[in-house]
Amino acid sequence: MDDFPDFMKHPANRVATSNQATPGVEGYVFDGVDGSQMAFWTCRETAASAAHVHDYDEYMLVVQGRYTLIIDGARIDLRAGQEYFIPRGVPHSGEVVAGTRTVHAFGGHRADRGAPTHS
Repeated sequence: MDDFPDFMKHPANRVATSNQATPGVEGYVFDGVDGSQMAFWTCRETAASAAHVHDYDEYMLVVQGRYTLIIDGARIDLRAGQEYFIPRGVPHSGEVVAGTRTVHAFGGHRADRGAPTHS
């Protein structure tokens, strides 16, 4: 597979462009009853995200492609099938190659949805 299934990309769950930390990323978000979220990101272009920090834990899994996580200057190269846990309060950034798909679980509210699109 080179893309997430259509049911995971319902327009009502699309992450607002203003909530994307990395340019060229398309994302969809799902909410847990406890305030946690899961997001599915597809990176359409090679890009980098600026350093940022969350007040909740983050878990990520690379489904396809490559994501380089940067923590305290250390470069952690993650490829398809590899996962990483980022504890709350840890500043991190990343670099991603075009075509990369990732799944993220956040222990809190990470992303807002954009205005629904209608066909």
